[in-house]
This record gives sequence, structure tokens and C-alpha cells, in this order.
Amino acid sequence: MKPIKELDAERVSKLKYILCDIDDTITTNGKLPAESYTALWKLYDAGYHVIPVTGRPAGWCDLIIREWPVKGGVGENGAFVYYFEENHLKTFTHPSVFGVEARTKLGAVKRACLEGVPGCRVAKDQFARIYDLAVDFNEDPPYLGFEAAEKIKDICISMGANAKVSSIHVNAWFGNYDKLMMTKLFMKEILNEENLMENCIFFGDSPNDEPMFSYFPNSCAVANILPFVGKIRHLSTFVTTLEGGKGFAEAIDHILSF
Repeated sequence: MKPIKELDAERVSKLKYILCDIDDTITTNGKLPAESYTALWKLYDAGYHVIPVTGRPAGWCDLIIREWPVKGGVGENGAFVYYFEENHLKTFTHPSVFGVEARTKLGAVKRACLEGVPGCRVAKDQFARIYDLAVDFNEDPPYLGFEAAEKIKDICISMGANAKVSSIHVNAWFGNYDKLMMTKLFMKEILNEENLMENCIFFGDSPNDEPMFSYFPNSCAVANILPFVGKIRHLSTFVTTLEGGKGFAEAIDHILSF
């Protein structure tokens, strides 16, 4: 990973879309700090389109698309995108999303995780979810660490679910999609954007951002990615010197300096 200051003017001149994870990428200790919220508005005012790409639930994404200066929001690790068109809030759902039957299957996954990894629990934002299961290992106490997260992930996969580890949750779902697949589909089908490789930059912080890091030549991790370096095969191209929201703001200030 190269320092974010090595992102040059030629690359920046082609950027149109700022894609970003939320937790621990633009937040710090669970809060959206002034630096990163200000950075979102700076991008909006400069004409960039911000699209959060997150594992957070539909309920959160509804609020985010309504109240933040963003173009759209990819939620639940790629199950859907919320976006506005002619002042109407619309939903673009991935075609491989499972319906009602997925809830029954995820119920069995949940029970297996709770029994197999003592101390883990269903995330408190689960009530706002439609398509996935979030198992909390590091958002609220007791903090279990990433060894427990890997055990949770293994249980999910053993039961046929997709599973990704974020900095706080293990997300599990049924359906052939992820953050990257949905981002590409949304950009092509709804935004009619073909040149993603040059027109987008993605910001992330954890292992579940690896598909995005691997695809986008313009990708940047905030500094709290460093503990995961040995766990991620495809790291970001660039990295900030600061963590969380401050790192995101650092990178945006650099982009806007050209």
C-alpha cells in the first residue's frame, strides 16, 4: 500500500464517484466525526457522487440516503441499493436475493453461531435488516476479537451461507452477491456508468472490503487496516496515515487539493 499522497493529479482528474464503507472507515469509535461529515459535504459541493457501500441494514440506509449528501447507498453487503430518482426514493434489489425462505435458513445459522461461539450475539441493528444476519463480536461488549469472528464465519459457511467479517460484525446471507457485485450492477444498470476503473475510488478498512480493494485500481484504506494486513490477500492501493474518520478526511482533503 502506498501513502495516499501518492494518489496523483491524473488519477484524481478522472474521479466522479467516491465509494466508501461506513464503520471504522468514515466513523471513529462508532461515531461519525465532524471531520468525515464535513468531508462528505465538501465532496458534494465539489460535484463528486458519494455512495456508501456497507454491511449496515436497510433501516440505516433509508436514513442515510435521505439525510446525508450521497448519491445512493449499497446496504446489507450488496443486497440492495437505495437511491433517489426525480425526488422519489427507489430500491434496486440484487436479482439473486433470497426471499422469505432465507429467513428460516438464517434462523438456523443464528442458533448455530450463538451455540458455537459463547458470548457472540445478534447485532442490535438486526431489527432493521431485511436480507441478512449480523452477528456482533466487536461492536458492543463483550468484545470477542477476530479469532471468534473467524469461528462465526466458519459456522455460517458450513451451513451454506455467504459470510464476511467486518470490523464489528460477521454478516451472513444466502444469494450470489456481495458489495462489489452489487456496486458494479448498480453503476451499470441505474447510473449508466461503464468506466468504473478510472471514475471511482473506494475507501475501506477491513476484510469484508477485500473484493472492492481487489477490483478498483483506485482504492484506499484508512490506517486501521494495518492489523488485518496478514488476513487480506488483496490490499488497497493506497493507505492513509490516520485512522477512521480522520483518515477518510485526510484522503478527501488530498483529493480536493488538486
